[in-house]
Amino acid sequence: MRAIQVYEVGGPEVLREAEVPPPRPGPGEAVVEVAASGVNFLDVYHREGRYSLPLPFTPGTEGAGTVVDIGPGVTDIAVGDRVGWVEIPGSYAEQAVVDSSRLVPLPDDIDFETAAAVLLQGMTAHYLVKDAYPVREGDTVLVHAAAGGMGLLLTQLITHLGGRVIGTTSTTAKAELAKRAGAAEVVLSSAVDDLAAEVRRLNGGRGLPVVFDGVGAHTFDASLASLRTRGHLVLFGAASGAVPPFDPMRLAQGGSLTLIRPSLGDFIADRPELLRRAAEVFAWVRSKALEVTVTGRYALSEAARAHSDLEARRTTGKLLLVPDAPGTADAAAGGRREEPQS
Repeated sequence: MRAIQVYEVGGPEVLREAEVPPPRPGPGEAVVEVAASGVNFLDVYHREGRYSLPLPFTPGTEGAGTVVDIGPGVTDIAVGDRVGWVEIPGSYAEQAVVDSSRLVPLPDDIDFETAAAVLLQGMTAHYLVKDAYPVREGDTVLVHAAAGGMGLLLTQLITHLGGRVIGTTSTTAKAELAKRAGAAEVVLSSAVDDLAAEVRRLNGGRGLPVVFDGVGAHTFDASLASLRTRGHLVLFGAASGAVPPFDPMRLAQGGSLTLIRPSLGDFIADRPELLRRAAEVFAWVRSKALEVTVTGRYALSEAARAHSDLEARRTTGKLLLVPDAPGTADAAAGGRREEPQS
């Protein structure tokens, strides 16, 4: 079967399409024919070696497809079931082997692309607004990169829960996307000298109760400076690089601030929690509280370009690898390549 392999860590060019033996399920495992796999910054971190995996490996930790084989001891999943999964390496392939206890059965009204686009980021957004910081009606919240895949979901959910979103984006076109998702205010991060001051101005001169920051190094200082006394910084990603070590006294000096660096795996630690979060995300999709925006579909052979587009901020919304898609020079926006706008 075809799969993307990483033989050495590095830039997008290390993503290579190869013919590999098809997987065989061991005890408690299932083999899934992959219909679509999500492209996420977590995949970039694995490719770069920031989060190390044994070499060689097949990247991709999110996907959806049909079960084609099961191993001994599997009782909760059957051949022919439609399923999705997250946090399992090996999704950039025509087939993936997954621990059956980590497979999420898909409702009939959730198609493969929707599942592959929403499970990882949707469940991440779910625990961020429900557990990392429970958003309350009337909260004004800063969401960085509000037009990205995570940013659009967070903006929709915070608005759905009665919060008011101030978003940051890099371009006016992306600002319009964030506003359509529900952002009350959008700041062009490249157009202001003091981002925190502008955020406070938009909030009547006051700091915010919480900032959701998936950007990391480039936004960390402004995130802290945007908070009110006893405010909360939820740092859930590092798209611009890891935050350097800092003196915890900064939290005290900022007004008894708190910082959490959560990870999805700790919030879907057992099967009941995994299924509960997935079910609530699917319910939000069904009710239109969450609208999933797939803006790029790439063939397996285009995995390197998908990573390049993601890292260069050439896209908005969610990117997918679709194994049976023909190679194409125009993948973004469902067939139209979205050019850089900054």
